Amino acid sequence: MGEILARAARVDPSGVAATVGDNSMTFAELDAASNRVAHVLDAQGVRAGDRVTWWAETSLDALPVFGALARLGAVFAPVNARLGLDEALPIVELARPRALLTDAAHAEAGREIAHRLGIDHGGPELADRAASASASPVDVAGPDERDPHVIFFTSGSTGLPKGVVLSHRANWLRSYPGATTEPGGSGVVCMFPLFHMAGWSIALGAWQGRRAIHFAPADPAVLLESVQRHRAGRLYAIPAVWARILEHGVARYDPSTLREADTGTSATPPELIAAIRAALPHTVTRIFYGSTEAGPATILAHDDLMAKPGGVGRPQPGCEVRLSDTGEVCVRSPFLMDGYFDNPAATAEALQDSGTTPAISERSTPTATSRSSAGRAT
Repeated sequence: MGEILARAARVDPSGVAATVGDNSMTFAELDAASNRVAHVLDAQGVRAGDRVTWWAETSLDALPVFGALARLGAVFAPVNARLGLDEALPIVELARPRALLTDAAHAEAGREIAHRLGIDHGGPELADRAASASASPVDVAGPDERDPHVIFFTSGSTGLPKGVVLSHRANWLRSYPGATTEPGGSGVVCMFPLFHMAGWSIALGAWQGRRAIHFAPADPAVLLESVQRHRAGRLYAIPAVWARILEHGVARYDPSTLREADTGTSATPPELIAAIRAALPHTVTRIFYGSTEAGPATILAHDDLMAKPGGVGRPQPGCEVRLSDTGEVCVRSPFLMDGYFDNPAATAEALQDSGTTPAISERSTPTATSRSSAGRAT
């Protein structure tokens, strides 16, 4: 995964890779910053297979850390920025990280967590140290495609969130242009925070297609202003946010560059789809269904929106989908997670027919069936 940004920097060095508010970063800048952070973390002893937790608000500072860890072969494990110390502590403890990295807003609590767990802590000073580091590629062997790339914490409704382990291979396949978006074109506005799988999946999809990613909060005015300001070509919003966008109104903005007005992840009423089509008739709208564990599963194409109201479409390319006798949605694909970190029982329950229970240290590509119930994919 660390090669994606390097390739984009070679092909389009001055192209905008990402923006957050008034701050922006080109592909060349992001590639160089990832190398600098990698040198700093390597000097601090971060090695391939080490887990590094990231607890911070959405900002451009997260991107070089993400890129650096991918190049070192270490595992990026973001923690929900909205959690307090007592909520974040058991999640960081679960990950057993080599280090906990935080922004300024989480630095004090991060130091306390690191002290309690006996791990390293890095705060805003990481960027200062990286500024004087080499921008050349770090001299390490690099990961295998089946090595773990990220851990996303999910299913908190069942108690302590489980750590979903995704390999470099799974994330590369999930974000390859065509899986969730088209290659090329103008930028993508993303409403998901950078502790959420969707934020990184959408960003990686944009970067693989050499498109900019514009991170913005789930505020209707800010999202529409971002589309207008950056002349964006795609906006993906969950149904609840689309409802707020339509209530706010799009008439006062210029969304003429928008080509993709997509949604999904939760129940999408036909009335909402009709309202999106009326407000943005020059765009296409698609409904995506999937999960952190399974990745992309189904897509309701634009041409089928009115033919299958309330549906989630057909299996995505590369996916097999069926309903079990008990109503579970079962998905088999190369996009599946490797398993739940340090939780073989939950992994065995979710991944059926694989004949193995993958662990984070194993280089394995699950061909099992990921099961879900009541529309919540696991």
